[in-house]
Amino acid sequence: METLRSKKGFICDMDGVIYHGNRLLPGVREFVQWLYAEDKRFLFLTNSSERSPRELQQKLARMGLEVDESHFYTSALATARFISSQAPGCSAYVVGGPGLVNALYEAGITMNDVNPDYVVVGETQNYHYDNIVKAVELVRKGARLIGTNTDLTGPTENGIVPACRALVAPIELATGKSAYFVGKPNPLMMRTGLRMLGVHSGEAVMIGDRMDTDMIAGIETGLDTVLVLSGVTTREEIESYPYRPRLVLDGVGDIPPHDQEQAQ
Repeated sequence: METLRSKKGFICDMDGVIYHGNRLLPGVREFVQWLYAEDKRFLFLTNSSERSPRELQQKLARMGLEVDESHFYTSALATARFISSQAPGCSAYVVGGPGLVNALYEAGITMNDVNPDYVVVGETQNYHYDNIVKAVELVRKGARLIGTNTDLTGPTENGIVPACRALVAPIELATGKSAYFVGKPNPLMMRTGLRMLGVHSGEAVMIGDRMDTDMIAGIETGLDTVLVLSGVTTREEIESYPYRPRLVLDGVGDIPPHDQEQAQ
């Protein structure tokens, strides 16, 4: 545990680690206070593409947690960065939330439902049959298929719900084309996070609630890994994977030293 606490940089997932829906998880407030008090460099790096960093900052503020907007990085921003580096000035048909659309616009990517270069899919409350049909049509015409992340499901206050990979699957099945996924565990997103923190991989830790994305992302990027059991993966499910996190904790509230530890 002391090795973990001595790290300079902390990359944290959000859903299932910091909150469920609109409910802050136990110990999160104390964890963030500890990060600030110890002058740690930290980044909330989320596979969710629906919201912008400002919206995420305001969401935490509504739950009583003040964190500067600079501490957020999303799969929408990573996707926009990747596409603009591949094809500057290109166009896309988007099935996704405002955070994804705004990120693409800001990267110089225009919206196009006739002959786009890309079809980009992320989480959205407006997912329906018509936009699946349109996406299938455009991919069959030659548009390249991009998913913002590989999360199959995500945690909410009401339980587990479908996430990006589940939304992309019908398009892949109907077209025979496989999507390229940009978010975790893709090293592209992790390397950007480390650059934003200004630390080397050996000086940082990845904290997440998913073995299939967060832990792989940390392991393949050379970070120490901490799995928290406050989200998707259960303790029993860990045994079904061929790799292990460095630490398994009930939640991020276990990371700051308790009073009796500080007194020792």
